[in-house]
Amino acid sequence: MPEPKSTQVYDIAIIGGGVSGLTAGAIAAKFGLKCCILEKQPHLGGYIAGFDKEGFKIDTAIHWLNQCSKNEMAGRIFSLIGNDSPELKPLDKIHRFKGDSYDYVLSNKPDELKEKLIEDFPHEKKGIQKFFRVAKGMGKGTLAYAKLFRTDESMAFFESMYFKIKLLRFYFPLIKYIFYSGDGVTKGLNKFFKDKNLHKLYSSEKDLLSCLFPIAWAYNNGYQIPKKGGARVFIQWLKHVNEFYKNDIITNSEVKRLHIQNNNCERIEYTQAGETIFIKSKHVISTNDIETLYTKQLSKNVVSNKFKERLNHAVLYSSAFTVNIALNCTAESLGIGEELISIAKEGIQRKEHDGGNPLISDISVLAPSARDKTLVPGGKGLITLYMAAYMGYKNNWSTEKGENGNFIRGERYNQLKNEVAEILIKRVEKELGIGLKKHIQFYDVSTPITYYRYTGNKDGTMMGARHGKANMQAKIAHHQTKVKNLIIGGQWADLGGGVPIAVKSATNAVLLTLKKENKQSFKLLANYMDGEISVEQLNSYEPVKPYDNSWKA
Repeated sequence: MPEPKSTQVYDIAIIGGGVSGLTAGAIAAKFGLKCCILEKQPHLGGYIAGFDKEGFKIDTAIHWLNQCSKNEMAGRIFSLIGNDSPELKPLDKIHRFKGDSYDYVLSNKPDELKEKLIEDFPHEKKGIQKFFRVAKGMGKGTLAYAKLFRTDESMAFFESMYFKIKLLRFYFPLIKYIFYSGDGVTKGLNKFFKDKNLHKLYSSEKDLLSCLFPIAWAYNNGYQIPKKGGARVFIQWLKHVNEFYKNDIITNSEVKRLHIQNNNCERIEYTQAGETIFIKSKHVISTNDIETLYTKQLSKNVVSNKFKERLNHAVLYSSAFTVNIALNCTAESLGIGEELISIAKEGIQRKEHDGGNPLISDISVLAPSARDKTLVPGGKGLITLYMAAYMGYKNNWSTEKGENGNFIRGERYNQLKNEVAEILIKRVEKELGIGLKKHIQFYDVSTPITYYRYTGNKDGTMMGARHGKANMQAKIAHHQTKVKNLIIGGQWADLGGGVPIAVKSATNAVLLTLKKENKQSFKLLANYMDGEISVEQLNSYEPVKPYDNSWKA
């Protein structure tokens, strides 16, 4: 890593070295902009950084990828960066729904699940057929979205109006179902089928679209995983591209303050190894936690208290409690394959399914080693147990607050997280009928405290602000800030989450920066995002700096 220089001046300073920050750096450098990426941790990657332990390569926060094929949104962004992006493979078996009275599998042939449900619920045949037909239409809409993901903040008025008309191709199949959320999910499902036993498959979903979209993506063969190396290969690839373009990547650097003058960010102040350092940049892209940006890194008067209050009440995705289990046998020998298994307890309220109570909350079971043998030593296995979790559980996971607001983790914290892990392991053994515990070589536990420490995201949230009516009305998602040269470019710029949203937000942040910096480059990138030119055509223009596609997995 290069030594930071207090006199260094950049075209773009990027706060955060996760997938958003690295994507923004790679695309900006492609258009000739000199970038600096500031990451507060000693490693890059954020939630998908992963780690190694005793020969096991542990993925930290990814269940699957979608929209990553060459003709989909995220895949087109990867192609924009380079032709050597990590190779992906589709999942055959995607999602297993497991309850006390049901056990169903969604595969990349979703009609097989449709026919199985019709067989078990023949009186609901018409509704089931409609449910899958609607989902298939949504799948077609997501393919259209691959050329409709440019933010309207980059458009003039009439262009924005025309864009919104085109966007109806994506939204039209969703409009009738978009506002069924929370307790309204049951009402939404009743539009298709009313049998309560059939509703059980979706007893934990927060909104109706979350019931439909997995089937939509399955119709598109839209569930992918990296062929080898786990999710971290995206970080390794993006790091390589940034280094090829000679962007400065500075780790262990925590941004403390953005110094604003004349409504412009003039200097960025960060600390590294106890030293305070200043850099200058013409533009700033923030991919870090938006509340941290607005309440700590900017002066109080930059953002209105009214908007800060809306942010404070935004509906966020949960954090997680994760148990990564190293096995002395293969996962397949325990009957666990490549599909995500959702274990749900029946007879509880919808909100309890992800309420964070380890005795009753849903558990996701995933076997990364069943998907990729390179993650584990020969003959061994890797299983991840995941439960939605929240910061406030048992007094912030039995921690205490330090003088600077940090969480102090002591013996009681370690005891509690191991107690919760043992509860989940015991439940999985019972529900799947397997002798899991006797095959555990070791396990590693992450709590919301862990995720907060490593990302700084409010309450350790996994993916920022949720889709939904409340966040849409509060206008939580945005790229452009009140500071002229400061753009939001991470998960917080868009509602939703995951790798596709992260790279989409980063691309739009660069686009908005180019609009101020270089009109020709802005037009080229906008035309590519809109599908008006191919990546080969874009690369043939002079402002675009060639990349040699030299990364090796």
